[in-house]
Amino acid sequence: MQIWVDADACPKIIKDILFRAAIRTKTALILVSNHALSTPPSTFITKMQVLAGYDVADNKIIENVQANDLVITSDIPLAAAVIDKGAIALNPRGELYTRANIKERLSIRNFSTDLRGSGVRTGGPPTLSKKEIQRFANELDKVLR
Repeated sequence: MQIWVDADACPKIIKDILFRAAIRTKTALILVSNHALSTPPSTFITKMQVLAGYDVADNKIIENVQANDLVITSDIPLAAAVIDKGAIALNPRGELYTRANIKERLSIRNFSTDLRGSGVRTGGPPTLSKKEIQRFANELDKVLR
């Protein structure tokens, strides 16, 4: 198993948890972004910088992810694509995306996109809470076991 991170939108605190987990479990962690990242020195942590552009990082993850890899993302279409490839998708708030819930999440996402497109202000996601950070760490540990 490798851990792929959609790193452009991943909160720093979640990346820190991932760094510690990768080193502790000796699991390859690949952070994909279109900007430079700072990571601790480790043979288990790799940075993959891609060109800027719409979905370039997402497409790089989809192109490289293998069945049973873990992908950390809040991007619902990316989560759906990796699930289709047999990988596991976990968002930074600790929600595990599955075949059972991804279609509903896509519908809600598309509905929100349509609302924003028609001028309705839907607001952004709330700040990551301590409870969500703990939930993420717990789900990550479950997957890595």
